[in-house]
Amino acid sequence: MKTLNLLADIFVPTPRADETYHARYFDHEFAFTGLKRLLGAADCTKAGDRHAGLAAASETEREVARTILSGLTLQHLYDHPLTDDAGKVDSVMIINYDLDRHVFASIANLTVGELKDQVLGASGPQIQRIGAALTGVMAAALAKLCDVHELIYIAKKINKPSKARTLLGTPGTLSSRCQPNHPTDDLRGITLLVYWSLAQGGGDALIGVNPVIDTVDNISSLLQHLDKLRRRVGAPTQICVLAHIKTQLGCLERGAPVEILFQSLAGTDRANHEFDLTVDLLDHGYRTMAQKGPLKDIAQQFMYFETGQGSEFAYGKHNGIDMATTEALCYGLARRYDPFMVNNVTGFIGPETHLDSFEMIVGNLQDHFMGKLLGLPMGMAPCYTLHSNITLEGQQIATELLTAAGANFFMDVGLNTDRMLAYFDTSGHDDQTLREVHDRRPAPEYLEWGVKRGIFARDAQGQVLRGPRWGDPRQFCESEAEFQDLVAGTPALYGFDNAGPRPANAVMRAMRMNQGVGRAAIHAELRIDDLQRIAPFRVVATEATTKDAHLGSPDLGSRLSAQSREWLAPERRQVQLVVSDGLSAEAVHHNMHDLIPVLNEGFAGRGITAGQPIVARYGRVKLAEPLAEKLQCELIVYLIGERPGGDALASRSLSAYLVYRLGDPAVQKEAARFSGNAALRFEYTVISNIYSGGLPPAEAGGVIVDKVCEILKRQAAGNRLEELLKKVPVM
Repeated sequence: MKTLNLLADIFVPTPRADETYHARYFDHEFAFTGLKRLLGAADCTKAGDRHAGLAAASETEREVARTILSGLTLQHLYDHPLTDDAGKVDSVMIINYDLDRHVFASIANLTVGELKDQVLGASGPQIQRIGAALTGVMAAALAKLCDVHELIYIAKKINKPSKARTLLGTPGTLSSRCQPNHPTDDLRGITLLVYWSLAQGGGDALIGVNPVIDTVDNISSLLQHLDKLRRRVGAPTQICVLAHIKTQLGCLERGAPVEILFQSLAGTDRANHEFDLTVDLLDHGYRTMAQKGPLKDIAQQFMYFETGQGSEFAYGKHNGIDMATTEALCYGLARRYDPFMVNNVTGFIGPETHLDSFEMIVGNLQDHFMGKLLGLPMGMAPCYTLHSNITLEGQQIATELLTAAGANFFMDVGLNTDRMLAYFDTSGHDDQTLREVHDRRPAPEYLEWGVKRGIFARDAQGQVLRGPRWGDPRQFCESEAEFQDLVAGTPALYGFDNAGPRPANAVMRAMRMNQGVGRAAIHAELRIDDLQRIAPFRVVATEATTKDAHLGSPDLGSRLSAQSREWLAPERRQVQLVVSDGLSAEAVHHNMHDLIPVLNEGFAGRGITAGQPIVARYGRVKLAEPLAEKLQCELIVYLIGERPGGDALASRSLSAYLVYRLGDPAVQKEAARFSGNAALRFEYTVISNIYSGGLPPAEAGGVIVDKVCEILKRQAAGNRLEELLKKVPVM
């Protein structure tokens, strides 16, 4: 177990006033006020940084910023810790200063440019020694000076193995993380996707499910099921359910097999508070796993973190820091816990952070480089959503480059299609293709299991090949009837036929056609007249006035237009129903006819007062907050179209965000105490995947009404509500 230094014992220089960095080139004067501005201007242009006003205005300005940055010493970067909007150094930044001070003293006088030259000529162990003495800001500064060849070349020299049941990250290996997500947590579908991954030689890093319902009961059930599957097939790997860390710790206390503890991270305290996350909670989770985790006597590491450029900007909590630098600060935080896995999902958010394939590829290469430099076992998930301009081909280019750079693992999402999170990631077919192109193999323990199963084989020269049973999930079923039952519970299946390590052409054509239909749904417009035939909707407007503005800048869809702010007035009803297109107007139109009557009848039957329903074109989830404040309601029931993913049917998928306003000072104080965020004003409960292929809309109406009643009764939502419900005695 690693000793965690107290934050009070980590020395951080006192913040200084912003300097202005000047340069003159070709008769033009350039000035960058503050290190944040300089770092932002030095990076490749990306949508999130452009929206935040941090990107360079021209290629010339960018190169000037890089030239200035390359001349700054590491001591200068050390002496200027980046602060939050209140001018304070937050806990994430503090932890980034928990570095090897002896090594830092030996390199402090190097400029960033000299550091770059040094690591280009250094060996892997020498680079790792240097990396232990760097903050995230220093790693980001270095990344901004590197071209694509350099990002790959330097990262390739660094090996960071990690060990649980399997050993990841040794030279010559490429592992995969099975992600068998299902829109309703149907155990049949999860089982099939696990079997399919294992049949393709996947899951040697981890079998991990993103749950639909984040409760101790549901997460415990999923953990028990994954544990049963792993034991049944005998695969040497580990399991995880990617719930909130509080939920997982609750499951561990119940005796559930929480083998690897997961949490998403952000690079600022303010953004982590959006995840209901603090450093104290992470420290508690680490110590608990070291003492009580099921693999405490087997695993050398047992924490798993997911990060990705842009989450801080997407939440408006980036403290004026660019995306690459906040991402590097995540890695400085993750380093504290010596994790088993770190998975980067840059591209997951959408066009507001990374507009196209180029921005996604560069972001992934930077992230992989920075993570490995700071000493982390980096897995990569270059991914995309259908509302961005990122394509499958762009994703594939990223994976080839990242494999060359030495990524420890990629994701395995069946046929690239996440059936619950509505995005597109790498698949088992991709992972095996990359192994064969780059001469890689799975983790050694897993490879031996795979050879015995016939999934892999060795030729006379010892070369690892696909075996006769590669790609056939039926091998884990006792009968064809069992297999067909699993198939019946799994959406977005286009066939199991293969051509070498790739999907057969007919399978690929069906998958790509469904993606095309999903992209079209993104650009459909909300038909307000149709909605007003269902219920007497009143119309509000956001600051997003066009579809392109809506897709590219989520902040606009989170704010009411000036005219709407002016005419809305306090109504003080308990519940306000709001409908918005979000990322799929089709999802709204395919569900409202069945959903709205159930909600209206349910509220009336429970004696809940509700305002006249509202519809907002080009809305985002955060629009619920200004609406709740203006209307002075207790709870917003926000029905919004999810981003299309999975098959064409999934473009009709809706989510219900139940947004509870903490209007009572006593309730707000309790919520703030629970979350650790003194400024907390809203709590969220989410019911997702509402459509005919997930939770049917009529059934969803009843679920929403029941949850609304619980929120109003307990005066809590989100994780705090679930904690309160756990304490309610069963009658």
